[in-house]
Amino acid sequence: MNEIDRRNFIATSATAAVGTALLPTSARAEAAGDREIKIALVGCGGRGTGAAVQALSTYGRVKLWAMADAFEDQLEKSHKGLTAGGIKFSQSTEAGPPTDRVDVPPERRFVGLDAYRKVMALPEVDVVILTTPPGFRPRQFEAAVAAGKHVFMEKPVATDAHGVQQVLTAAREAKRKNLKVGVGLNRRHSPLYEAAIERIHAGEIGRLNTIRLYNVRGGVGKYYERQPEDSELLYQVRHWYYFAWLSGDFIVEQSVHDYDVGLWMKGMLPVRAQGQGGRLVRSGRDYGNIYDHFYVEYDFPDGSKMLTQHRHIPGCWGLFGEYADGSKGTASVLGKQRGMIQLHDQKTALWREKESGNSYQIEHDRLFRAIREDTPHNEAERGAHASFAAILGRMAAYSGKMLEWDEALESGHRITPDAESWDAPALVNPLPEGGYAIPKPGSKSATRG
Repeated sequence: MNEIDRRNFIATSATAAVGTALLPTSARAEAAGDREIKIALVGCGGRGTGAAVQALSTYGRVKLWAMADAFEDQLEKSHKGLTAGGIKFSQSTEAGPPTDRVDVPPERRFVGLDAYRKVMALPEVDVVILTTPPGFRPRQFEAAVAAGKHVFMEKPVATDAHGVQQVLTAAREAKRKNLKVGVGLNRRHSPLYEAAIERIHAGEIGRLNTIRLYNVRGGVGKYYERQPEDSELLYQVRHWYYFAWLSGDFIVEQSVHDYDVGLWMKGMLPVRAQGQGGRLVRSGRDYGNIYDHFYVEYDFPDGSKMLTQHRHIPGCWGLFGEYADGSKGTASVLGKQRGMIQLHDQKTALWREKESGNSYQIEHDRLFRAIREDTPHNEAERGAHASFAAILGRMAAYSGKMLEWDEALESGHRITPDAESWDAPALVNPLPEGGYAIPKPGSKSATRG
């Protein structure tokens, strides 16, 4: 982390994003050439299937060539959905008809915790989409870079400090190999967010004193019912959202979007964090070991603060968005659909805008354009920073301690196992009375999850 200029690293990322802005259709078709890009999907759940559709909707010739998942039923469901005709791909003339975009025969469908390794061994694959549970992301990204593949990986990119270090190391290797890497923090590619943060950086709200992040909603997370034949490890992977080693807790799995925006707004990394949290409604053995609410404060090097609220409890006030409070006014982007800048001394808003693009598609368009035209595109480092900001918040809340960014990252704290076989033991085991140990602030094992 010492090699990073805390005040400028995000501004540099923003400049790179502008450099990869989308061209008009005619111009990009001319620039893209005629090379077919072969894609492999690793992690075939709903988000993985959606990411595959977006990748296959980019301009130029693209083809889904291989698929891998821990579970055969999930892989087959995804493959059926992609080939049954119900999904609408882009109809651009460069891409060819939708029926030509999926070619994954049984011999290129791989199942198991180690299935991703079989994908990496396919020399024909150009791009790997990594959409497995986040706890598996660091080693899969590492393997993809070692195999010389371009990567799109979903957020967050890790669930612990050890994984963040893995990603940062692999990110440097990807740059050395000239591999392109996209990360599913799609707000970085939102025209609305780009416009709002450009205005913040231009000084329209003055000196930025406080950032406020809100992810307070009724609750999300797909529920899986344990089956009698399930091993403990299999059950946890099926029920991954509710186990911190797999999801990072919801502060990491979902609030990472808000953290990415907060760091983008500020243009520097925080130096420390402290916070609190717990679980009030996610009680009982069926909800793994994650919390249902957090509050975390962060200090930046210039003395400014980032205040964050995270809650998944039904029947409460809700808000999903970010505020930047400056000496002249406040900028806000709420609900991913509307932005506003309100100055303190004016009754009418200085700026209002609604979303004008599909950031999920734009992030893939930019990645594939960079691959075709060989322009710089590596979002892994930024994804690691946003993920670690959320991880640090979880660690602070679990432990009840004030934690320093550099010390926590350098600790290499790890909650993820190396399991790649269903015979491996789970890292987290049930208590004799049922359920799982919940992190208790002040205890020696409080940072575990």
